[in-house]
Amino acid sequence: MRDHQKSILTKFYIVAAFMTLLFSLIIFRVIDIQYLQGNKYRKISKDLTRKPFAIEANKGNVYASDGNLLATSMSKFTIRMDVMSVDVKIFDRDVVKLSRNLANFLGKPPNFFEKKLRNARKSKNRYILIAKDIGYNDYMKMKQFPIFKLGVYKGGFIAEHKTVRAHPIGKIAERTIGYHDNRGDAGIEGAFIDYLKGEDGLRWKQKIAKGQWKPINDVNEKEPVQGYDVVTTLDVNIQDITHHALLRQLEYFEADHGCAVVMETATGEIKAISNLGRTSAGKYYEKRNYAVWEAHEPGSTFKLASLMAALDDKMIDTSTVVDTEKGRIFIHGKRVEDSQRGGYGEISAARVFEVSSNVGIVKLIREHYDDKPEKFLDHLKDYGLTNKIGLPIKGEGKPIVYYPGKPGWNKISLEWMSWGYSIAVTPLQTLMLYNAVANNGEMVKPRFIKELRKENRIKKSFQKEVINPQIATPETIKKLKKVLENVVEKGTANNIYSSNFSMAGKTGTAKKYVGRHVNKKGDTIAGGYSNKRYVASFAGFFPADLPKYSCIVVIHDPLKKKGYYGATVAAPVFKEIAQKIYTTTSVDDDLVKEKFSSQKIGDQYSSFYNKIINTETIPNVIGMPAMDAVSLLENVGLNVKIKGIGKVKKQSIKKGTLIKKGATIILNLS
Repeated sequence: MRDHQKSILTKFYIVAAFMTLLFSLIIFRVIDIQYLQGNKYRKISKDLTRKPFAIEANKGNVYASDGNLLATSMSKFTIRMDVMSVDVKIFDRDVVKLSRNLANFLGKPPNFFEKKLRNARKSKNRYILIAKDIGYNDYMKMKQFPIFKLGVYKGGFIAEHKTVRAHPIGKIAERTIGYHDNRGDAGIEGAFIDYLKGEDGLRWKQKIAKGQWKPINDVNEKEPVQGYDVVTTLDVNIQDITHHALLRQLEYFEADHGCAVVMETATGEIKAISNLGRTSAGKYYEKRNYAVWEAHEPGSTFKLASLMAALDDKMIDTSTVVDTEKGRIFIHGKRVEDSQRGGYGEISAARVFEVSSNVGIVKLIREHYDDKPEKFLDHLKDYGLTNKIGLPIKGEGKPIVYYPGKPGWNKISLEWMSWGYSIAVTPLQTLMLYNAVANNGEMVKPRFIKELRKENRIKKSFQKEVINPQIATPETIKKLKKVLENVVEKGTANNIYSSNFSMAGKTGTAKKYVGRHVNKKGDTIAGGYSNKRYVASFAGFFPADLPKYSCIVVIHDPLKKKGYYGATVAAPVFKEIAQKIYTTTSVDDDLVKEKFSSQKIGDQYSSFYNKIINTETIPNVIGMPAMDAVSLLENVGLNVKIKGIGKVKKQSIKKGTLIKKGATIILNLS
């Protein structure tokens, strides 16, 4: 028995020793965690429950040259509530008042909100959604509601801020104005994002239930700083004219896509650029920036480069006679033919250009450059057609030019190049060439940006950039201007001639090369030039005698049965653009000297803001720019629908009518 007691005591001592050791370890660990490594573990704890969130800065605005907004950042707020942070007495006392305020503001019955808030209190919901995507003024009003006005800790008011990018003129020029988001960098916004994006702010948040985070303080630890404003060269009026002229023609001819660009001759400023592609439903939108991106075989608009080279080298004169034979010749077994059956007989080089004789231009270039094609290609380099322009906008297309001894060059390359095949250039490159002729030989780089601004101060200006001070002799330029004018007066584009104002330019019609493919029947079709698919174009300038603007129109895949020639499809768009600009836009020197007036815009905004905060009735917005009118009406609680573009000419709810929040007002724009 003694042995049995001894055994029990031994086991007890062992357990006691083990428990003492374990207790000592626990005490040591507590001291270690609490004191020796306390700071470390407190930091880990904070890192798990508190972290900083970046507050995206508002991007700078993008303006047209006259100060009209093209792109802007709008503040939007999501309002939530932590009902558990509100004292129970305050909650019970004011929940009905809060519910009534929310009902009046958000358009739902008071009992809806009261029930929602009380249920949230029962379920201890610390992150209940109250409202999404409200504007700044609405956010400021909600902050003053019962309970909410006590702030984040005592009133449970949680406001989450975000910015959204808005284009006040809608889809017009959307691709050129561009974006910087999950879709990538495009257009002006993509090119100048480092200036536009500003500096992000900082706000600390605390983790609460269900992986949700709420702000720790009422204010941000670091306020975001808005980016630079970008002032573009675009003119809203000219852009509107260009967009709708192109759209109408694309719709009529059921074309696949097209572009139109208007450029100020002396400065290179792009006043309008429209790029429209067709959807499967037959609608058109800014699908890609075709004017910048798409290098294609230009067809007869390229004949300007061919004629310029031959004239400048004094190989020919405009009076040089060439036999177009019967409108068809064969070179190394490949056929070149004119659109007019039977040809034009013996005509001058000027007339070859005016009637767009393929046979004539090929014979002229072949005769004088066949043994020295490099000399011809050197001219193309001088004309800016062999390399990218070097635009700030991303995605610029690379021209395709073949050289003797290099892959792609063959025994008919020179001849095919002379009439716009076996070479690919972008519409902007072609426009730059025509603009140089209009500008007396000075080739200027297309320019989209005038200046960068910060807090009403100019930070950087972008001046005219000369690529080539004289692409050809003044004598050659003078002759080219005349034949380009004759194309409209008595050549292939005589269908757009007007006695009211002068235009000059060149038509282009090119068959599209279709690669090897399998058709709908499953047959393999060899690659070649299609007899069904065309590119119709027109490039020129106006007025012809004293050019103010140059313009190019390119339309791909018009429905052949409706028409496919450049004169039929593209030239009328050019005429409509020129005619409307001529009749609606000043063409004197004052237009070149236009200045962006930030003071004027600031004064207008101050007046506009005062209207917002001091009105209980529908304001009069007739005559206001669309963006200002929309902002004003939305900030007084109305839903706004707009029709058209420009300034407001009619509003569906008369001024002075009492405002009913949530009502819809329709604005008709000029």
